[in-house]
Amino acid sequence: MIYAEKQVTIRGEHLILNNLRALFWQCERALIASDLHVGKSAHFRKHGIPISVNVQHNDLDRLSFLVSHYQAKKLIVVGDLFHAEVNTDMNLFKTWRAEHPDLEIILIKGNHDRLKDVVYDSFDINCCQQELNLHPFKFIHEPELVDNEFTISGHIHPGVLIKTKGKQRIKLPCFQVSNSQLILPAFSEFTGLATSKNQKFNTYHAFTETSFFEF
Repeated sequence: MIYAEKQVTIRGEHLILNNLRALFWQCERALIASDLHVGKSAHFRKHGIPISVNVQHNDLDRLSFLVSHYQAKKLIVVGDLFHAEVNTDMNLFKTWRAEHPDLEIILIKGNHDRLKDVVYDSFDINCCQQELNLHPFKFIHEPELVDNEFTISGHIHPGVLIKTKGKQRIKLPCFQVSNSQLILPAFSEFTGLATSKNQKFNTYHAFTETSFFEF
């Protein structure tokens, strides 16, 4: 699998950004991702929209690669692990979970994580309702500026809009970073990109299939 990395240091901690849409926190051996939206493709198919099941396969294959590549001991999901309801995509996730029985999964519940507790328990997922504090970071789903704390979140699916010659426009997913927060790109490729909330005090680590670009 083709991938690219970018290393950053935040609050004294070494983090590796990855163009496969996650970051790795070396000290904790933790893979951190947001907005996997497991079940979204099946949800669309249920309502008559022909979305390929390969969407879910591809997302989980990338996740497996990252767990193996970094030898991660835990997976921290900052919201929207699941999309809406129990559906056929859950069978794919069940198989994926069985392939990683020793991986600790921690979920900070997002606005789409509305399943019953028994479902999370069946996948051996530890849930946090609002936040997880692991010094020096606070993990939350929706971006929020918190005094004297550095937050890591998701939810908005950040991206950058690049205008090229010939009036062409290219949208790229990115990691959005400021002096007090890091917003992760949506892990699932079956999501849109928010490019209208860019602010001048942020740094945008955008990426393609092979490279990173800083804006």
